[in-house]
Amino acid sequence: MKALIKITVITGFMVLCVGALSGCGKNRVKSPDETTAPAKVSVSTETEIKTESTKAPSTAAQSTVMGDSENATKESLKELGFIYNGKTIALLDFTDDQKMEGMLGKAEDTKTHTYSSSDGLNMDQLTGKTEKQYLYPGLVIKTIDAGENNKSYIYQIEINGSQYTTVRNVKVGDSFETLKEAYPEGNLIGGELSNEEDDFRFEEEDYANVMNFHIKNKKVSSIQIYSLID
Repeated sequence: MKALIKITVITGFMVLCVGALSGCGKNRVKSPDETTAPAKVSVSTETEIKTESTKAPSTAAQSTVMGDSENATKESLKELGFIYNGKTIALLDFTDDQKMEGMLGKAEDTKTHTYSSSDGLNMDQLTGKTEKQYLYPGLVIKTIDAGENNKSYIYQIEINGSQYTTVRNVKVGDSFETLKEAYPEGNLIGGELSNEEDDFRFEEEDYANVMNFHIKNKKVSSIQIYSLID
């Protein structure tokens, strides 16, 4: 009988100990490392993040850059033109009879010529292209067809009349000093001003589009604006 009571007491004590240990396990507080440490980032994920941050600009961004570049080119070409009745006519502008009449009125005369290898003009680079000249008082504008959709563009402007001013407000009859002040980037071909006739040239960096002022008696006697055609 005493042995049975002893076994019962021991068994009860063991049950109490197991329950206590179980409760301690449930109520254990997690360490700071377990509750606040950030998840580790794998090497591949880090590589992806760095790669993403160094990617080239998007297509839209590239288009904007190219668009800005094109706009800058157009702005520079506006320098190579003249103003008449508040309208700017510039080198490489696309035009036709209707546009020319709208800007300058009806031409006094027009002339056309289609270049060929047998026309004796030695302009082989223009073979097959048609040039058209618009003649106005003190002004001749020459266009050439671009070979696409029958469009033509201005490739040469010859000014002899004082009624036409450049974009920088220089006209035939102005002094060389006025010209030099308006176009400080230009160069006198002869090197320095003299009583002899000379040319003062203003051109783009690629030397393909040029504005040439002919100087006579130290004044602007004519203005030629032209594009070199390959």
